[in-house]
Amino acid sequence: MNQRFKGAIEGIVQGVGFRPFIYRLAARHALSGYVTNTASGVDLEIQGEETDVHRFIEALPTELPPLAHIASAAWRPLPVKKEGFFQIRMSETGEERSALISPDVCVCADCLREMRDPANRRFGYPFINCTNCGPRYTIIKDIPYDRAATTMDVFTMCPACRAEYDNPADRRFHAQPNACWECGPRVSLHDPEGALIQCANPIKKSISLLSRGAILAIKGLGGFHLAVNAEDHEAVVRLRKRKHREEKPLAIMVKHLDNVFKLAHVDPVERKLLRSGQRPIVILKKRRSHGLSPQVAPKNTHIGIMLPYTPLHYLLMEGLFRALVMTSGNMTEEPINTTNPNAFKNLHKIADYFLIHNRNIYLRSDDSVVRVIDGVPRQIRRSRGYVPRPLFLSPELNTLPPVLSVGGELKDTVCLTKANRAFLSQHIGDMENLETLEFFNLTVRHLKRILEIQPEVIAHDLHPDYLSSKFARHQSEAPTLAIQHHHAHGVGCMAEHGLKDPVIGVVLDGTGLGTDGQIWGGEILLCDLTSFERRAHLTYVPLPGGDAAARFPWRMAMAYLYEVFGDDCFNLPIPFVQKLDQQEAALILRMARKGVNSPLTSSFGRLFDAVSALIGLRNKIAYEGQAAIELEMCQTQKEEGEYAWKIDQQGDRWVMSVDETIRMVVDDLRKGTRRGMISRRFHRSVIKMLTAACQKVKEESGLNRICLSGGCFQNATLLSGLTTALEGSGFEVYSHVQVPTNDGALCLGQAVCAGLTHAGMKGAFAESYEIHG
Repeated sequence: MNQRFKGAIEGIVQGVGFRPFIYRLAARHALSGYVTNTASGVDLEIQGEETDVHRFIEALPTELPPLAHIASAAWRPLPVKKEGFFQIRMSETGEERSALISPDVCVCADCLREMRDPANRRFGYPFINCTNCGPRYTIIKDIPYDRAATTMDVFTMCPACRAEYDNPADRRFHAQPNACWECGPRVSLHDPEGALIQCANPIKKSISLLSRGAILAIKGLGGFHLAVNAEDHEAVVRLRKRKHREEKPLAIMVKHLDNVFKLAHVDPVERKLLRSGQRPIVILKKRRSHGLSPQVAPKNTHIGIMLPYTPLHYLLMEGLFRALVMTSGNMTEEPINTTNPNAFKNLHKIADYFLIHNRNIYLRSDDSVVRVIDGVPRQIRRSRGYVPRPLFLSPELNTLPPVLSVGGELKDTVCLTKANRAFLSQHIGDMENLETLEFFNLTVRHLKRILEIQPEVIAHDLHPDYLSSKFARHQSEAPTLAIQHHHAHGVGCMAEHGLKDPVIGVVLDGTGLGTDGQIWGGEILLCDLTSFERRAHLTYVPLPGGDAAARFPWRMAMAYLYEVFGDDCFNLPIPFVQKLDQQEAALILRMARKGVNSPLTSSFGRLFDAVSALIGLRNKIAYEGQAAIELEMCQTQKEEGEYAWKIDQQGDRWVMSVDETIRMVVDDLRKGTRRGMISRRFHRSVIKMLTAACQKVKEESGLNRICLSGGCFQNATLLSGLTTALEGSGFEVYSHVQVPTNDGALCLGQAVCAGLTHAGMKGAFAESYEIHG
């Protein structure tokens, strides 16, 4: 008996070969009907024998194309029609757009085979792609995802490409970036002034230039890279000097896995990540004999490595070099360049040559960065390859009103919500200059348009002076809500794991404005999705010079020494004190004691900075988090001893004191104890202190679930050690996996908290929020 069903499928189902997949699946089961793109996803009707119809429905979610993802599929029966074939219909438009867009993904094996085949018409073509691979998010201007709504609209397909595009049986059926040598984008080589360099093969010429030590600006998928031979020490040093990037590690691109194994230690999870379609930069432990310039990742035991992900990369990696530095094409602290004119303007003093192309990048997207901790991939920077795929929140949040949340100041991202989907943007960067603010504005406008979301409330950080907060407060389209920084961190972790009941939130980071006007950063909160109470924190110390204390860790070391030893701190027989500029140190301490530009802070990030400076690692940093990173990297692995600490009750909360910790660190320095051992003991002590504080909060609250969040948990020793200690004490522990633990996911917590507050959900704790405007 014949049956007919209508299906409405939502998810990543456009531009990923989904309709031809449905067409072939229907043909296999002898079904008639149709499939079409809609503003919400894909609609289809199928008709045939009852058994065949049900086999089709069962097979559909299990045989998806590589890039497809089904978020929901609704089926309903229809009357049988007189119909003898199955067809792919033209895209439909609708009033509301909710189709999901695929991220940009690595070139597939089929396309690589064709690119390397001298008999293929796309032999050596650097923009080869199909429905299973290639650019998506960075070229999309609007939806439905059709060629006219992408930056490929200026290229008219030749007859051969058009035939592939129109053929439902072809791998390139409706592959919107489909092109070839005849009709598609081209590469060209230029000098620093933008003048064209005439050559038969710009890519081969670029390989030759890189082999001779040149710095190339290379236009890629989501922006420009600056590239040099990673084994050429002089070239790497020259790149650092020109880019004003003193010590921050540089990412490298390696030809294939065999070369990665020679440079770094790789476990099975890391290997899978390297080869994934997302092709992130994976943070790996260096081998001692790696052969790269020591300036690729100085004073760091790890290195960021990625495999090629575009056809152009694969062609460039045919050179004799084992690895290329592939760092973002920008001046330090500015957004990555995306247009040819801007690249010539902004990078001509860095790059010796420019390898560019004429396919426009609509939206920039930096490389994603991932690190595996305890066998679990953890996002450090979630961008290319992952965005704009949403996080699917718990079913209870289906009624969440549309929210725009704008993050904080550092590592900024924005978030838009639609029902139970949270769309986090690509990495925007530190909101400290006009260029980044313009990128921020473009990203907000673009996501609102392609997702067709009109926010009912706009959430921002409690700090009023952040550019993102000012942006939110100056909007007139919706009321605003300021969310406390550390509560947003906790809610973000809760939302990622689908938790709705109250938890203990352990949030450790560098800075976040507290409700008392001080700078928090070592917080243990009781929190639910819309409210919180501060139950424990690190003891307050002055932050000498405000933000300057983060750039000069020696200031924090002096603040802690003075808290413990008073004026005797200047007489301590340790190298740190002996090398100080006594007059400058005295001036900084006077400023701190008088409270001049010296707010109080409970920051764990600044505590790690202080210890790093004390043991002689870092008095001044060249990039964010450097002091704490080097403190973790230098530690020995021997479990020998630990330091004392105290937890005292002050009023209604517990205060963690590290006075004795600092005193014992100084004693070890007097004895000449190796800095690696001091670092190890310090890490162990912090883990034990935090575990004890959580036990006290648990005894008072009865809560057993803990969410760990904040930038300090990028420290693998801290995250792994604290998780193990808490689980050993009977806690159920959650930490970030899908989104970064740093401020790159602050917007997720802001969005969920603001949406539920706007919807009228009341929290259980004292600190709650009011909508403004």
